[in-house]
Amino acid sequence: MDREMLRQVVLETLRTIAPEVEPASLQDDAPLRDQVDLDSMDWLNFLVRLHQRLQVDIPEADYRQLSTLNRLLSYLAAKLA
Repeated sequence: MDREMLRQVVLETLRTIAPEVEPASLQDDAPLRDQVDLDSMDWLNFLVRLHQRLQVDIPEADYRQLSTLNRLLSYLAAKLA
């Protein structure tokens, strides 16, 4: 899966948690949770859905690494490689 396809999967998954999110308005290097106003439960649900959809384990210890869209995409791409 290339990075653009991965981005689409991530954004589609994010919209299942926060349907009001406009993907075009997201900044790749800004804190993702702040941009979409996700509380801790929404964030956890988002990561669980990514795990289910992509079959990628995301240990809780790695959550801090996933602060921006770019970092999340890089993390997932490395796990899928």
